Parts: sequence; C-alpha cells; structure tokens
Amino acid sequence: MNERVFHSNIERLRSPERKERIEVERVVGILLSQGDIKSVLDIGTGSGLFAEEFFNQGIGVTGVDLQEEMLEAAKTYLPDCDFKLGKAEKLPIEDKAVDLAFMGLVFHEVDDYKQALEEAKRVSKIGVGILEWDFLIQEFGPPLEHRVNPDLIKSLAKEAGYSSFEVIKLNNLVLYWFKI
Repeated sequence: MNERVFHSNIERLRSPERKERIEVERVVGILLSQGDIKSVLDIGTGSGLFAEEFFNQGIGVTGVDLQEEMLEAAKTYLPDCDFKLGKAEKLPIEDKAVDLAFMGLVFHEVDDYKQALEEAKRVSKIGVGILEWDFLIQEFGPPLEHRVNPDLIKSLAKEAGYSSFEVIKLNNLVLYWFKI
C-alpha cells in the first residue's frame, strides 16, 4: 500500500474549514477561466469535493479514484456524475475525452509522476490543473517528504510535452496549470 495515499475519515475531507483552506471555489474559478471548459476529469476525486464545485458551475464531471470507498462517497454527493475506479497512471478514459484533467491534492500520492502527467495530457483537450501542497510550508497537509518539488513538476511537464506551464500561488497551496 502506498503510504502517501489518504486513509482517514472521509467526512474530514469535506469539512467547511478544509474546503475554505484549500480554496475550492477559487481553484475551480481559476481553472474554468483557462479556456472554454465544458468537461472535467477529476483524477483522485476522493469524496468528490472539487467534482461537486465543477458540477455546480455547470461542468460535465467524470471522477476517477483508486479507492472504491471514496467513489461510493462521491456518488452520494453527485449521483448524476460518472465515477470510475482507476489510477492516475492508467486512466480508464479515452484520448481527448475531456477539456480539463484535474488532480486536487493527489499528485504527491501517485507512484509515477511522469506517467500521471502523460496520462492527464492524453485525455485532455485544453489543459491540466494540479493543486498541490506548498513544498516548504508544513502548517497542514502531508509530511514534507511526501510533497513534490515544484522544479521536478516543471521538468516533468516539459518532458511530457506541454506547451506551457504556469505556477499560481494561493493562500495555502499551489496551483499548477499545464496547457496542452
């Protein structure tokens, strides 16, 4: 079992305090401003917190997660969305099936960062958003050794062939935007 994967209370993921701290509405707003986004693949959807905000903005949502328990929780909040069992490195989605692929606080948990970035690019028409923990600040979130260095993310994006890479600093987190 990957020790970086979240194994705790699902309801804690959806607390109002956490939702505010990770700036769910702001993140979704920034990503939707990146182009004509009509569909999103929420990779590592968990309980569907970000999927729910995309859905509330009128966006078609598909969610993928490794854990069946998380998918069942997401389905209770979003019964009209499509959720699939799968991992970031081998997405059960067709090529160019969505406008945006999004990984919200999950990239640090994948086993193969480069493969996850290549898969997200494969399924996306417009771009990929990755929300991650700040690499140096540990007021909350996973231990520093589980976080991904931004220089590595930038290098991997270049290797994966993204046309551009942008770092957007938030209050507590970092949003990476990769254009196809």
